[in-house]
Amino acid sequence: MPQMITRNGAKMQENWKKDLASAISDPRKLLFILELPEVSFQSDFAARQLFPMRVPQSFVNRMEKGNPKDPLFLQVMPKQQEFIQQAGFIKDPLDEHESVVPGLLHKYTNRVLFIVRGGCAINCRYCFRRHFPYQDNSNNKHEWQQAIDYIRAKPEIIEVIFSGGDPLMANDEQLGWLVAQLEQIPHLKRLRIHTRLPVVMPSRVTDELVTLLKQSSLRCSVVLHINHPNELAAELPAALAKFTTAGISLYNQAVLLADINDNADDLVALHERLFDNRIQPYYLHLLDKVEGATHFDVPEAKAVAIMNELLLRLPGFLVPKLVREIGGEKSKTPIAI
Repeated sequence: MPQMITRNGAKMQENWKKDLASAISDPRKLLFILELPEVSFQSDFAARQLFPMRVPQSFVNRMEKGNPKDPLFLQVMPKQQEFIQQAGFIKDPLDEHESVVPGLLHKYTNRVLFIVRGGCAINCRYCFRRHFPYQDNSNNKHEWQQAIDYIRAKPEIIEVIFSGGDPLMANDEQLGWLVAQLEQIPHLKRLRIHTRLPVVMPSRVTDELVTLLKQSSLRCSVVLHINHPNELAAELPAALAKFTTAGISLYNQAVLLADINDNADDLVALHERLFDNRIQPYYLHLLDKVEGATHFDVPEAKAVAIMNELLLRLPGFLVPKLVREIGGEKSKTPIAI
């Protein structure tokens, strides 16, 4: 059952909400902070019309000032290449825009994706849901109840995956209510939370959130999204330690991105650092071919070559599975290496 929020807990929730409210949405401000010349990026600003810019200060703090090729900066800075129209890059690459009920995707046989919230603390420019119709998947208790009723009526569903946007955009009280409803469904065994919020805004890892997951009758795990070893810096390790100390399993999935992490050195460093922080490497995704993200694509042949080098340089348990997700398929598609 959800716990009462203490005075200290209320303060922690207030902290992450302040961090969220202060996220940077103007590329000019980001360039000023990073000491990069605005004139070099004038042609990129219009891409905000396609997909708004949003990046928390904590993530910006991990970027190298004066470096226009910083791998964290490249993930969030709007680029003129987003206007490129290329065959095969579409608005709904995973065939997700039709939900079974508002906010619920039943893509896999025994598990469902629950779109808890539409927004996110960071707008990664390669996001495969940058065109997702969140307006048709409202996020309130009425819509949540429809999804809960659907899950209750399907005994083959044993796992719920909180997704989004980012599910941790919901506050701890809302998440507590939702988890309590799911705990009453007898055939559910597991709850998985796919989130980038703790990575880009570590203040989101509140004691109340950790306690909620620790005390749940469902087996809870958190799947993070970390693409580059530089993301595992600053206050992030201490925040993630709250999860692991509470016995909550952490996994990571990354996306292979051109000019950001498409080399063995960065990926070896990433997966070593993940394990140093008790995070189990999980998936390395080929880019979902979403309209506006052509410049992030890495050819499959290059991805396979990189993976073969990882096999030589990492122990097997640190090598992620190279996969592609194909719309309409009932599972991820492994890439042979």
